[in-house]
Amino acid sequence: MTLFLGVDIGTSSSKGVLVDTDGDIKRLAVREHAVDRPRPGHVEMDGEIWWQEFVSLAEELTAGVAVAAVGVSGMGPCVLLTDSAGKPLRPAILYGVDTRATAEIDALTSALGGADAIRARCGSALSSQAVGPKLAWLAANEPSTFAAARRLFMPASWLVYWLTGAYTLDLHSASQCTPLFDAHALDWYQPWASRIAPDLELPPLAWPGDVAGTTARALAGIPAGTPVITGTIDAWTEAVSVGAQSPGDLMLMYGTTMFLIATVAGFVTSPSMWGTVGAFPGTRNVAGGMATSGAITAWLRDLTGAGYPALLAEAEASGPGAQGLLMLPYFAGERTPLLDPDARGVVAGLTLSHARGDLYRAALEATAFGVRHNVESMPGIDRVVAVGGGTQGGLWTRIVSDVTGLAQVVPRVTTGAAYGAAYLAALLTSPVNIADWNPAAETVEPDPSTRDGYDELYSLYRDLYPATRTIAHSLATRQRRTL
Repeated sequence: MTLFLGVDIGTSSSKGVLVDTDGDIKRLAVREHAVDRPRPGHVEMDGEIWWQEFVSLAEELTAGVAVAAVGVSGMGPCVLLTDSAGKPLRPAILYGVDTRATAEIDALTSALGGADAIRARCGSALSSQAVGPKLAWLAANEPSTFAAARRLFMPASWLVYWLTGAYTLDLHSASQCTPLFDAHALDWYQPWASRIAPDLELPPLAWPGDVAGTTARALAGIPAGTPVITGTIDAWTEAVSVGAQSPGDLMLMYGTTMFLIATVAGFVTSPSMWGTVGAFPGTRNVAGGMATSGAITAWLRDLTGAGYPALLAEAEASGPGAQGLLMLPYFAGERTPLLDPDARGVVAGLTLSHARGDLYRAALEATAFGVRHNVESMPGIDRVVAVGGGTQGGLWTRIVSDVTGLAQVVPRVTTGAAYGAAYLAALLTSPVNIADWNPAAETVEPDPSTRDGYDELYSLYRDLYPATRTIAHSLATRQRRTL
């Protein structure tokens, strides 16, 4: 039996799958972990954990078997700086949930000719998602570390390095290294790269499904000489895993954060979204990401001490509108379409009669309102495909369809990024079709009876942010000063 290993390094866990040539998952394993939040707005992780968890997953999943190819992916864009020998100099700074570089975003935007000039060159304006401002923050705040840095890694490229010795990065991940990347030339833009990171050896670029190299040594059931793909950021391998690659497709990922990837016909920019290179040659995307989604439900679980089954049952009983509660889900700032790292969470309408199920329902509805806000900022959407752990149980996906008015296709396999990485690895050996691997299992249709009520609540949701923005920003400043 020919088998493929796919491993994804996520925000709250690393996941691995062993998949056969028919796309059936033969084995699955997970390693949970936590990110570090040393200060408000700072979200980091020890990059060494990424490799340790890969080894642990590989040893479990490939025990007694051998794999034909390895696929990798991971959260991103992240900033893991190392010396020339690949030794990490500090913990990795994570993607847009880390909002430390607000001053650098403003300074670089001004220095490089404004947001429009950056967007025209790179596809996206500078935001907390961009790599460039985080490098500038390190140069200003940790100058000795930055001076010693020679290489830049993300989770997927880090695994590739330790598996094969190759120093490389995929073109999609590079397209989120704004403003270091030229989205037209599909290469590093040296005038801006040398200005921001003059001493970094930026990695050679390849497509996510290209062979990055072969394993330098045997590891569990991975023989020496096994091909390893270049890999990419997890949301893009999630989109690969469900076949959301045609213009008009939207991949909606239910995870610790909510992520949206719309496939478009050509180079498209937006003042509030991210224009990126796609996972396959010739593809382009307009993408968005919320700073929190599942992170809020996990927070409520931990805060109340209740398990997810109980919270979901109570949220179901609460009913549409959460008994008059309305939440802003900006508990870690907000990425698209607000691009406001100082936004903060709000729960409006609380009374003494509200219970935890109402709060949990309000959290699910808040993320659905956030999805609608993002979708309204994107080009025309013809088909929505849902993926990720949040698709399980049905309530969350039903609420999103009711709020947005959009049907969602839920495929047979919703494992996500690790499965997509395994599929890209399988393509190295034969031309398999993801539609054969992962056909649709169900379609979640919106309930017309909820439409008017959710339209009214969505209007209030859109009003609540500008009404509370000044106070939220003042509190964010206070949090940075006191913590």
